[in-house]
Amino acid sequence: MSTPAADPLAVLGSLPGVAESVDSVRQAVDRVYGHRVMRRRSDEVASEAALRGARASAALSGADWPLEEVRRRSDFSATTSTDGSALQVGAALRLTAEAGQLLGVWRQSPVQALARLHLVAAGGAVPDEMVGRPRLVGEKVDEPLVGLAELSLPEPGEVMARLDGLAGLLLAGSEAPALVVGAVVHGELLALRPFGSFNGAVARAAQRIVLVGSGLDPKSICPAEVGHAELGRAGYLKALEGYVSGTPEGMAGWIAHCGEALGLGVRESVAVCEALQRGAA
Repeated sequence: MSTPAADPLAVLGSLPGVAESVDSVRQAVDRVYGHRVMRRRSDEVASEAALRGARASAALSGADWPLEEVRRRSDFSATTSTDGSALQVGAALRLTAEAGQLLGVWRQSPVQALARLHLVAAGGAVPDEMVGRPRLVGEKVDEPLVGLAELSLPEPGEVMARLDGLAGLLLAGSEAPALVVGAVVHGELLALRPFGSFNGAVARAAQRIVLVGSGLDPKSICPAEVGHAELGRAGYLKALEGYVSGTPEGMAGWIAHCGEALGLGVRESVAVCEALQRGAA
């Protein structure tokens, strides 16, 4: 069994309120997986969860499109919107699809998987030399949502050290619940903003990989992004500020926020199951 010193992620699981968040999420996930529709139509539920999760992730990045508009569109190039929102929606859709293909890479090299996620998100949207690699000294970061929180931007050297540290923790394994691990991955990537663009979308996709790979949500039917969008950008940023503070209260608050978002994502998929059962979807 890992000792606390060797498993710092497990220590976070013992913070006040975290165990309750973990239990609540586990019960909610079990309920949706036990829904009778999941027995024969789980692929349809997963497809709808992916679409809704991608729409919500794009909304958090500032591209708040109606679900039916996302469903209808097939072209998300820069020329299809005047404000660049189509690029955000397209990136979120591609990331959601790619996340499920990267479980093996993530288990071997989380940093390589993150580079692949950024390539998928940013390819064709930013100069090729800035795609799929952490930012260098002097390179700007285009991340308007996180910028609203006025969080300090770590220097590239610190970014690489912390990414390596995060990867080391993930590769070493942890007894921490999946909610805790996913929240830390999500929060750390938002705090570091390792790439020049699309950091928020990449962070949310990375959390999805953790939740699927851990076995908590193996069919990827619980779109936490939906919950984050429902809780609002202001709440998202306030919780992130708590994570960045590094205090026990701040870390516990971020994990609880991620748990609440995941619970709301589960609720969304329960609604999808009910609609399929009624023949309305």
